[in-house]
Order: sequence, then C-alpha cells, then structure tokens
Amino acid sequence: MVRTIEMQDMRYLNLFERVTRVTTRFCIKYNDTLIFCVPQAMIARAVGPEGRNVRKLHEILGKRIKIISAPQGIEDASKFIGEIVAPVTFKDLEIKDNEIILTAGSQSKAALIGRNKRRLMEMQKISQDFFNMDFKIV
Repeated sequence: MVRTIEMQDMRYLNLFERVTRVTTRFCIKYNDTLIFCVPQAMIARAVGPEGRNVRKLHEILGKRIKIISAPQGIEDASKFIGEIVAPVTFKDLEIKDNEIILTAGSQSKAALIGRNKRRLMEMQKISQDFFNMDFKIV
C-alpha cells in the first residue's frame, strides 16, 4: 500500500483531519466521489453525529463524500471494493494469481466500466495502490 500522495490529495486529507479529528492516509477519487479510508473503529467518529462531518465536507468541497473502512489485507478486497462501487452491485469477486476478477451482470458491468472506461481505470489504479494486483471485470 505504498503510493505517492498528490498535493491535492494532501489538501483533502488535511481538511478531513481538521473537520473529523480522525487521521488517515487514504483519499481515493472514484466516480466523482471522494472516498476516505479510515480504520474500522474510527468510522463512527469520522462520520460524526447524524452525519454532520460528511455534510460539512460536502459543503466545503462541493463533492460527494464517502467514508469507508480501510482494508487490512487482500482478504478484505471483496468488502472494500463493494463499498467503493456501492450502490452498484456485483455477483462475485475472485482473486487469482496476481489479478482481481469481478463478475457482474450486463447492467452492473456497464456501470462499473463507465463511459470511456473511466471507472474501470480508476478501479484499476485503486486495486494497484491497495493490493498491488491487476483488476478485471468479466
């Protein structure tokens, strides 16, 4: 999970920490949404009472915000990817060799790939950063 943090991501992380009082190193951009990955025990604190912190971040940044639990390892890949792509669902997630293979229906597959393969490329970058594996949709 070693990756370079861009300057804009650093600004997002600093703002997130100031608003929520929760420290994290992971800020992901997927489908025009900012996703912050925090330890499982800190999710309630990061969201705030009645979602106050998420609403405040949304007002400041003007972007959709999600707060999800950070994966502990490759065994958390299915839950982690499911939280990122929600509300889109998929049938199955397999891990073979050095590849994460996602099986989805035709409607879900189209939503997961996105126009001009934008979401597919974003998810490939995420799986490479977090799990050091290639990502494929079948």
